[in-house]
Amino acid sequence: MAEAVPVQMMRWWVSCRGSGDLYHLAGIIPVSSRYLDLTKQKLEITRLPHELSEPKSDFWWEPKSQIEPLIDFWLEQYSWRAQEDALNSQLPQFRTAFTLPSSETPLRTHFVHVRSPHPNAIPLLLIPPFPTSNLSLGHLVKRFTEPQDVSTQQPFHLVIPALPGVGFSDALPNNVPVISTTARFLDSLMHRLSYRYYLATNAASGSASPAEIDYRLAHHLAVQYPESCLGTHLISPPVARPRLGEAPLEWAKWSCASLRRSPVLGYRSEDFSAISRCGGFRPSEKTPPTARNGANALGLREPNTLSYALCDSPTGLLAYVLKILRRFSPEHELTPTEIVNFTHLAWLPGPEAAMRFWAYCARNSEKAEKKSASKPRVGLTVFLGDPGGTEDNNAGARDRAKGECVHSYSCPSWAKAKYDVVSTHRAAGNPGLLAWERPEIIVAGARSLAAAVSKADARLRPAAPPVTAPLEQVVTGNYENVTSPPASAPASVAPKPNPAHLAPPARGDRMQPIREVSDETAVGSHHSIPSKNPSPGPAEPPPQLHSATPIDARA
Repeated sequence: MAEAVPVQMMRWWVSCRGSGDLYHLAGIIPVSSRYLDLTKQKLEITRLPHELSEPKSDFWWEPKSQIEPLIDFWLEQYSWRAQEDALNSQLPQFRTAFTLPSSETPLRTHFVHVRSPHPNAIPLLLIPPFPTSNLSLGHLVKRFTEPQDVSTQQPFHLVIPALPGVGFSDALPNNVPVISTTARFLDSLMHRLSYRYYLATNAASGSASPAEIDYRLAHHLAVQYPESCLGTHLISPPVARPRLGEAPLEWAKWSCASLRRSPVLGYRSEDFSAISRCGGFRPSEKTPPTARNGANALGLREPNTLSYALCDSPTGLLAYVLKILRRFSPEHELTPTEIVNFTHLAWLPGPEAAMRFWAYCARNSEKAEKKSASKPRVGLTVFLGDPGGTEDNNAGARDRAKGECVHSYSCPSWAKAKYDVVSTHRAAGNPGLLAWERPEIIVAGARSLAAAVSKADARLRPAAPPVTAPLEQVVTGNYENVTSPPASAPASVAPKPNPAHLAPPARGDRMQPIREVSDETAVGSHHSIPSKNPSPGPAEPPPQLHSATPIDARA
């Protein structure tokens, strides 16, 4: 019987001031050398399929010329330890846990939290593109939290969670409605950080996202939690032409404008040109989300077959990553390190949980239960496509079916049938790998939304500092000389851990970790629950700092 080799993600966490359910991670330290050696061995014995030399196929992608150099780079030049050190030093990482009625096991959620040093900052939840790890978005942090000109550019307190089953967040149990449950986790997370009101934004095209997961998460937040999520920035949402039976007024506007093809009633000439180039989104019962656009064409409805193949092959996972990158941006300029990072962050915990998340969304549609009579407030960013012609002319056409479009145009006025559209940004070109190739568009859309919501809703004002803050160092046993962060230190700066404190304590010195979940920290509980047996005695002392035993990332 083959021996299972777990990924030993060595983490130490400590309780943060004022809360017993949020933990500041000293870092992901480290992946076991045994697992890294196993990865190297698997790469060394890679057997690639034979490919015919010439001529190249006109019907499918032949990746050997791209994969072979990346395998050599991964083996000979790439260092996970160097990437690990960079992630730990640059991104303040936290973890909290939630409970579900259907599961006794707490589900741990990993997230990045950076507070802006500016007093007028607004809380912003950044939903990472599925199935990307939140650790791949570190380059976006300063764009949101530390703008060059605060007088004209809105700063944000930034929260970037890892979605369930992706990166270092635990997977959801089977048979759980994943979109609504994840949206509930995200809203509860913002409340735990003392952000009573906040904005949310996508970081990639919603219509091209696998099973439209990015869009569906943002939509659920906007519809189900309008009293806390005061506005949502949607990027290329899959909105269709208005229908007479659903939105008669918007249908009448579209009918009039499209008949005349003139810029009237909220429509612009660019809208008609983009619809001609890219087509509009057309929902169909015969065409499931996994067969529409972008990565959806790589979708799956049964996850385990592919999971078994990819879990045992870093090369297979690399090929899958390259295929997705090729569909979004055939001429991308990502470096070998960035490509291997994408693959490695999926390889370490294993891709199976993300595959199951994807497959569930491909098979099940979850309708968001509307909690307010008014339409949810959104800002839109849409893409007009390539002006030079149809998208089949680009370099990725060979591996797409004839006539298939990478992304469909999301006409902003169509969205008015179900949203209160308060800001709109029409961008040239295609979304591509938006978070890496054109991140300024995401930031601009979020700022436009913030400006519009701030004018209309007085509740969106600068938030007070949260009840948690990064500690100065990780303590592994001696609590007598624990120092608190200097009062003048900005909360957004993650202190660099002292290397002397990162070694695991001796077995005899280890103490049990603080409980991550209690009655007070259940999902959706934003207020303290009174004790079942209140005691008239003195208040309990603040929780001590504890070290924790290593955690298996695949557990």
